[in-house]
Amino acid sequence: MTALIKIYATTLSLLFTGFVSGCNDDSTSANDIPEIEGYELVWNDEFNKDGLPDSENWGYDVGGHGWGNNELQEYTAKDLKTARVEDGNLIITAFLISSTSGKSYRSARLVTRDKHAWKYGRIEMRAQLPGGRGTWPAFWMLPEEWNYGNGSWPDNGEIDIMEYVGYEPNVIHGTVHTDERNHTQGTQAGASVQVGGVENEFHVYALEWDEDKITISVDGHEYFEYLNEGRGWEYWPFDKEFHIILNTAIGGNWGGAQGVDDTIFPQQFVIDYVRVYQEVE
Repeated sequence: MTALIKIYATTLSLLFTGFVSGCNDDSTSANDIPEIEGYELVWNDEFNKDGLPDSENWGYDVGGHGWGNNELQEYTAKDLKTARVEDGNLIITAFLISSTSGKSYRSARLVTRDKHAWKYGRIEMRAQLPGGRGTWPAFWMLPEEWNYGNGSWPDNGEIDIMEYVGYEPNVIHGTVHTDERNHTQGTQAGASVQVGGVENEFHVYALEWDEDKITISVDGHEYFEYLNEGRGWEYWPFDKEFHIILNTAIGGNWGGAQGVDDTIFPQQFVIDYVRVYQEVE
């Protein structure tokens, strides 16, 4: 893992968020969204309508088969207990249950797959993260088309804009995975950054992505860069459309590396907005 970089204060965060911590206006309009020089807003969800997440924007991954990481939660669909919009926020709740399926935890995994996907741009989320030992929230992207190599993961790429494991408080991770760069081989490309108050304050987690490089930041502080060196899809499968995923996993190979503290539940992943900008041509 690359070295930690400590963030204290950054005026850049105000440029991208324009927020006062803890205050959310549930009536955000297009006119309220800050412009970013050189970009235009092409898609966003401000989570202004209470109830289930907007079905025009979000679908669900469901089930409890471990998701390739030995995760412990069962993901549900169209369930206000695990994913609801309330007071201008999307709230993904992970909680402890008694279940005949054998799973002790329930949560949600929302996806824009088959609804919205993008090739290049700035993709950002403003959110407050769940915490506690065993939680593993993420804001990440997978491809719409699986046409490289073996037709599956990791050959077709993964972009992790934000991952957080609760046993390591206030440390945010940004990572990419490819055929030649992935954690199963210990060759993943990524970095970590320490950010104060991620469990009780809102921060902006962002990806900037073009044909030459991927850059990941928190509150405007860029802490990870991955370059396209022209070495083929094995290193750069990021030349096609990817969709967004929001989820909270429980346990798993990484999130559960130090076990799960059952006294922490329920835990909420609170998302103020998700926005996608693309460069103005």
